[in-house]
Amino acid sequence: MGEALPKRGGRLTKAIGRGLFRLFGWRITGHAANTPKMVLIGAPHTSNWDFVLTMMAMFALGVRFSWVVKHTLFKWPFAGLLDWLGGVPLNRQKTVGFVEQMAAEFERRDQFLLAIMPEGTRSKVPGWKTGFYYIAYKAQVPIFMVIFDYGAKELCIGPEFYPTGDLTADLPVIQSFFAGAKGKNPA
Repeated sequence: MGEALPKRGGRLTKAIGRGLFRLFGWRITGHAANTPKMVLIGAPHTSNWDFVLTMMAMFALGVRFSWVVKHTLFKWPFAGLLDWLGGVPLNRQKTVGFVEQMAAEFERRDQFLLAIMPEGTRSKVPGWKTGFYYIAYKAQVPIFMVIFDYGAKELCIGPEFYPTGDLTADLPVIQSFFAGAKGKNPA
């Protein structure tokens, strides 16, 4: 992992994360760019197990990233744990300004990896939510793909993509990186 990436944990947490991947028969492939700021998008998102895999990968790789969670979970006894794991509270009733809020976080911080599931839910959806794209474009950071392939038991990291500002042209290119990946619950 590159020196510019925000670090988390040490040898013990890396060993635990890697051991859990081996125990479940999964592997991590690909590479992460050596950049201190990026939007990570994970798909296909079909199960709560995607979160478990994400946390295991974070520890196995020794990288700190943040993710958005509904604000109602940020109370005792979960608030401290969610903060430690990288959770950023979001009031889902007031999502107006979400892109601007996250872009401001990128501006405020020296290092910030923001993980987002573009499908927005584990249920089957007709299309992706596009907030991740606008956050990356506004913050002028790359989008990095994280592919959950339950068929191959592989969490593939990369490649990166720099948004041009033309969502209509860019979105099919981004989604093509996930073609063929099998979610845990494809239906």
